[in-house]
Amino acid sequence: MLAKKTSKNQLTLPKEIVGNFPGIDLFDAVVENHRIVLTPVKVTPLNASLDGIREKIRKLGIDENDVAEAVKWARS
Repeated sequence: MLAKKTSKNQLTLPKEIVGNFPGIDLFDAVVENHRIVLTPVKVTPLNASLDGIREKIRKLGIDENDVAEAVKWARS
């Protein structure tokens, strides 16, 4: 299926594609091997509990050293 790029550099996705992602309005866009890859994203509400955020971080395997390295990288 074709997706048309508008004059404002926006893509119009076909209904048949977005119909597979009900309730999703945001997609993360990256370039991989000269291709545009869209990944559906669900935004966590601002009122998400701190316990829920900590659990997600634990499941991702992120620890204090990872955070320190990320801050160091961002400041460089």
